[in-house]
Amino acid sequence: MSEHAVAVRTSHVSKHFGSVVAVDDVTLTIPRGVVFGFLGPNGSGKSTTIRLLCGLLTPTSGDVDVLGHHMPEDAEAVRSRIGYMTQKFSLYDDLSVAENLDFVGRIQGLGSAVLDERIAELAERYQLEEFIGRRAATLSGGQRQRLALAAAIIHEPELVFLDEPTSAVDPESRRDFWEALFDLVARGMTILVSTHFMDEAERCHELAILDRGRLKAVGSPVELIGSVPAHVVLVNARQPRRAVEALREQTAIVGLAQIGQHLRVMVAEHVDDPVALVGQLLSSAHVEATAEPTSPNLEDVFIAFT
Repeated sequence: MSEHAVAVRTSHVSKHFGSVVAVDDVTLTIPRGVVFGFLGPNGSGKSTTIRLLCGLLTPTSGDVDVLGHHMPEDAEAVRSRIGYMTQKFSLYDDLSVAENLDFVGRIQGLGSAVLDERIAELAERYQLEEFIGRRAATLSGGQRQRLALAAAIIHEPELVFLDEPTSAVDPESRRDFWEALFDLVARGMTILVSTHFMDEAERCHELAILDRGRLKAVGSPVELIGSVPAHVVLVNARQPRRAVEALREQTAIVGLAQIGQHLRVMVAEHVDDPVALVGQLLSSAHVEATAEPTSPNLEDVFIAFT
């Protein structure tokens, strides 16, 4: 991949906070023009990785290049070319929608004429027109989210970092937000987003799975699903909790999740007949159930790699 086509490149990046290793030897190449997701549980290093890429933190070791600049030394040169939306709403509650956008735009160096035009455009695009004079503190979660996104892109950056941006909004607002992200990519931006929602991870063009600071897997959702190092068996049991107890401690069972009356059971890759094994384990525990093979999904990927 040519350097011009690369938005972010990291090489063996680690970040230590005293004895805590938050990011551990992460090497990534992120192309331009995609939604790239960081998926992982709380404490997996997602937010720390984003802050390293933004130049807000200095790596303990390794190299970070963003838009052709070495970070954090060149952070000032990159600042006008990136946008950053934090996990927690970080604009000013006592300022109105317009005042918040005006304040951020001036920090980014936009002149009055351009800024007025951008505020009007973004207010229309993100359905904020009727709230333009309302204090941010009075907005709903979805409205605050749209305002934060508008502020992050008011200067039309090439690369936007979003740190778990939908953690405090309803499903409809989450769906609308993701439509907005794809619209930004269509306009030429690159989006880096951290999430712990499987449905959001499935929407990404490419995905990195992090666990305890380490990069466990990277690729498109389809590629990752195809690389699950286990068989997946679907179990239908009249007493699913008894089925869970029968399977939980077995060494060949590498993952287990209950979904209603069904269980998704991950069986070690070396097992030749996973359905027969699961059936035998359930039968030995006198659990009435049926078992059949099924295709893996992204949640199976997540369980397998973390």
